[in-house]
Amino acid sequence: MDGKFKKTKESIVEKLDLPREVILDIPKITITGNDEITIENHKGVIRFEDKEVKINSNVGAVSIHGKKFEILFIGGNTIVITGKFKSVVYEGNDYEE
Repeated sequence: MDGKFKKTKESIVEKLDLPREVILDIPKITITGNDEITIENHKGVIRFEDKEVKINSNVGAVSIHGKKFEILFIGGNTIVITGKFKSVVYEGNDYEE
């Protein structure tokens, strides 16, 4: 039943041209160059180390690899991180299509 509800929400978002990340509560990730990343709609910081940052979201963890990470801003459901990014990995949730 949960899958049917999700598909209905996605259909409504598409037909009404609403922002998907807001209505579906999924992360919006904006990467500027290789030195700044903004994640909106996150659910908290799981790990913050010099070479790895792991952020929780409704679609699973998002891991950022690189070096010299710093948090520029964290407030509400938005976090801005600087550093030198090497990769962004969506670990995701296990779900059925």
